[in-house]
Parts: sequence; structure tokens; C-alpha cells
Amino acid sequence: MHAKSKTDKTLNLALFDFDGTLYPKDSFTGFIFFTFPKHHIVTRGLKILPWIMAYYLGLYPAHAMRPRLFQSMFRGVSADLPQSLAPRYAQKIIKELDQNLLQQLYLHQQRGDHVVLVSASVDLYLAPVCELLNIELICTQTEINNGILSGNYNSKDCSCEQKKLRVLEKYNLDHYQQVYAYGNSHEDLEMFSLTDQHFMVGRDDTLPELVDAHPIEAMHRQKKLEKDST
Repeated sequence: MHAKSKTDKTLNLALFDFDGTLYPKDSFTGFIFFTFPKHHIVTRGLKILPWIMAYYLGLYPAHAMRPRLFQSMFRGVSADLPQSLAPRYAQKIIKELDQNLLQQLYLHQQRGDHVVLVSASVDLYLAPVCELLNIELICTQTEINNGILSGNYNSKDCSCEQKKLRVLEKYNLDHYQQVYAYGNSHEDLEMFSLTDQHFMVGRDDTLPELVDAHPIEAMHRQKKLEKDST
């Protein structure tokens, strides 16, 4: 647990992982299929087939596979293509979020907590997701040169230790009374080390108990999100 000062604070911080946590699927692979035609995916995928096979056999780690896959699929692509499709993709996957964790996110917001999405997935589509949810974003950033995706990241893959470092870089934890985090894998453990309470999908049965002082507002917020995503 991250040591914090004894100063009385009323603001809390809630950190949510995305893939496998708030979103129950693989949003990055989904975005690839949403963006590109089948022949593009097959042609470029064949070039990294040995790494893809090794990944699915558990012989090649996710933090290494993600940048390789991104480079293969997006290198040399006009940024206008994914950027123009990202808002529609965000609206699509918003409808598929885990309802229990989404309600937990709403409760944090209704309490006035500072809510942040912390993900190893890329900014191209997570930025519009966070805009819809009205939360902040820490994620893997992509490089664009003269309107063209280079295929490289502008940051390190935002997983494992990078999640912890990026949170500490952006937020002074001494300003928060309680820090919460929600994740689903070993890539979230470093982030968990910053928290007072955390929840691991697939391991923990009970979400941290939060008192919602404004249940009617929470209901209206959910209805607004459903309307915005249609």
C-alpha cells in the first residue's frame, strides 16, 4: 500500500483498468476488426504469425505482443481512418461494459471521486470512450507524424509497472483520502500497490462498498449515457 500523509482529505481516487475489467472483452483486437477490411488484417497478420501463435500459446507476453500487433496493423495508415471511426466504436463498446463495474464507476462519480481509466490499450479509441464516460485517461499513446500513424508508441506500453508510474506522474496521492483500483490480471498488481482498496475480477467476490448519496442522479446519468451511445 502506498504511504500517504495524515492530512485530512475528502477527495478519493478510483482507477479502472479497461480490457477484462470495465470492458469484458479485448477492445484492441475489436478495434482492428472495426477499422480495417479483412484482407488488410490477413495480409499484415501473416507477417507476424509466429508471434501471434506464440502469444496464444502463452509463450509471448501481452506487453510485447500489443506494440508488435499495433505496428503491423497501423504503420503507414492515415490517422484520419481510425480517428474517424473511433467515436462510433466507442459508442458500440460502451453498450457492452460490465454493468456491475459500470455502476461502481457511477457511484464513485456521484460521491465526487476522481475517476480515471488506466489501460494498456491505445488512445485512438479510449479517448472517446472516456469522453462518453466523463472520466480521465491514462493509456498507451500512439505516434502520428504528418497525419500518418508511424506504427510506434509515443509512450511505453501502459501495463504493469508503467501503470503505477503513470498514475504517480499525474496524481499526487497525498491529496486523496482513499485510493481504489479495479483490475483483472497481473498487469494491474503494480497499480494495486498504490491503493487502500482494490478489486480483482475473477478473484474477488465483493466490490468495495461505496455509499451513494445521490441514487437518483446516478440513474439519470446512466440514462444519459444510454441515450448518447445510441
